[in-house]
Amino acid sequence: MRLLPGAIGVFDSGVGGLTVAAALRRRFAGESILYVADQAHVPYGGRPLEEVAGFARAISRFLVESGCRAVVMGCNISSATALPDVALQMAPLPVLGVIAAAARRAATFYPPRVGVLATEGTVATGAYGQQVRDANPRAEVSEVACPAFVPLVESGRADSEEALERAIAYLRPLAERECSVVVLGCTHYPFLLPVLRRAASDLFERMPVFLDPADEVAGALEAVAPDLRRTGDAAPSLLLTTGDPERFVEQARSFWPSEKFAVAVARWTPDLRLEAAAALAPR
Repeated sequence: MRLLPGAIGVFDSGVGGLTVAAALRRRFAGESILYVADQAHVPYGGRPLEEVAGFARAISRFLVESGCRAVVMGCNISSATALPDVALQMAPLPVLGVIAAAARRAATFYPPRVGVLATEGTVATGAYGQQVRDANPRAEVSEVACPAFVPLVESGRADSEEALERAIAYLRPLAERECSVVVLGCTHYPFLLPVLRRAASDLFERMPVFLDPADEVAGALEAVAPDLRRTGDAAPSLLLTTGDPERFVEQARSFWPSEKFAVAVARWTPDLRLEAAAALAPR
């Protein structure tokens, strides 16, 4: 079923990928966004890597079958585990992940000491370290797994005292290594920027740059799909969740307040295919 022909398809395990969707809308104002939040399986970070890759392949297939003209994996662990396979299967349709462009940008900082905050699964792949060092062999990369961050964001506690305590704990080893840039290696983490900056102000001698991969992947998509419209009337966006739609509506309103969108439900079939179900009223 072609839900939104010509849209840019984006997906994540939850609301974090809305940071990527928002960056894409800022750059491509005339394009629609079809977004999938796989909240039935959030968080992806602690799951077996092959299981996550299976989810990513199925959601990518769903987006292409829905008429998307490009697919962006707004999810770091999906980018690390499934991107090469999906890109090969979907060629010549553009399929991008959030790691490569962010790694290339992080490798340009001096001194070349790069910190990465990511989920346990993304850290286990070593993808950021490998791609940063590919871009700059002199770079020192320190990756820290942050298992508490995604549940804090999904539950609306990104600005809580618990979030600050976790930020201090996760940033401490990066401060000890005097990292000049810290990559937000999960698309949920930009929602934690206020507490990350508060924690960093006490831990770092010099405030590091917090690098959001969302803007980097938007630029990378423009390079491979120059026909995407940067101007024009605001196109409709459709957001789908595999979880509780009413809860997702409230989350989306909070995390993407400037966007008008419709919300629909998607469901997993027993053979791991995704299907669109009931739609809610536009929000």
